[in-house]
Amino acid sequence: MYKPSLDVKKLNDIVKNTIDSLEKGKKEIFDIAESARNECRSAEQDLESIKRAASQLIEEVDMLVMLEKKSRQKLVLVSKDFKKFTEQDIKAAYEEAKDLQIKMTLKRQEERELIKRRGELERRLKNAYEVVKKAERLVSQVGVAMGYLSGNLRDVFEQLEDIQQKQVMGIKIIKAQEEERQRVARDIHDGPAQSMANVVIKAEICEKLIDRDIEKTKYELNQLKNFVRDALKDLRKIIYDLRPMSLDDLGLVPTIQRFIINFEDETKINVNFSVMAKGLSIDSIIQLSVFRIVQEALHNINKHAKASTVVIKLEVMHKNINMIIIDDGVGFNVEEAFRATKEESSYGLFIMRERVELLKGTIEISSDIGKGTRIRVSIPLGEEEELYDKK
Repeated sequence: MYKPSLDVKKLNDIVKNTIDSLEKGKKEIFDIAESARNECRSAEQDLESIKRAASQLIEEVDMLVMLEKKSRQKLVLVSKDFKKFTEQDIKAAYEEAKDLQIKMTLKRQEERELIKRRGELERRLKNAYEVVKKAERLVSQVGVAMGYLSGNLRDVFEQLEDIQQKQVMGIKIIKAQEEERQRVARDIHDGPAQSMANVVIKAEICEKLIDRDIEKTKYELNQLKNFVRDALKDLRKIIYDLRPMSLDDLGLVPTIQRFIINFEDETKINVNFSVMAKGLSIDSIIQLSVFRIVQEALHNINKHAKASTVVIKLEVMHKNINMIIIDDGVGFNVEEAFRATKEESSYGLFIMRERVELLKGTIEISSDIGKGTRIRVSIPLGEEEELYDKK
């Protein structure tokens, strides 16, 4: 059993899981960035508070310096004039000067602590800014990666899916080619080959009877003629199935008309075929493709649609050959049919689509259960083709 080498579902799961992980990582990085921003705001507030405290402390120190200077001057003054100032005055001046010196020492210590805290906060703020900067850069890079994964890689995934479908289609085409060879071999074996074997036998019988019984010989020769006629008919049918020679001799429209007549005789399904084109001159490859699409569509209708009437319209205009095929059959789910690549019933749809796409055309297949099927085909013609006689 053929197993596709590309597991598209697994690749899709990998891409989806990668995108989910990046999305989760992006959220966590965003949380880190937000936490770092909060840290910055907190550090900025603390730093501003320290700056205000430092400013106030500087004013207090300046004031203490001035008062301490005055207290020292006063102490010198009272120490020199013992007549005017008592021992108690000298002691008070000394105590005042000493007290101011202690306050100055404490304030300067407090100032050093504030300077130290300010330095730590500035380093903390700088680190927080770095974290925010890196986190924002990471968020941006993850966003780019996610955009690449959700965009370009999904395009790649679609291409891989298309490749897988083409692989499956390639296997089906090879299988169809082998089945077609087997069918042709079987048709030749059961038809012309069998008839030719009978011709040989009848020729031997005629050879033996020709001198004995003229009437019997005539009868056998008549039988021989019928065998040759049947063999020729079978050969022509096989050749027609391989490639209708009437495409080259009569053209596209008469070939389709002849095929429809035979189809109606065999299936009893009424086909209404109309053409809007004159002086039609189309490349042989396009003619063959259009004929095969009609042939495949009618084959599918006969096999699956249970239709009683089919409408086929063919027109050539605006450098395109357009065709619509409508039946009043049971209909089907188009999406399910194209997904069911293993079903033989959907194989004809793939073949039609492949034929049209190879010619850079478009095909639309619409159907609803119980409402029949509609196939629209448009194939561009070469610029050198004679398109439409507007006279």
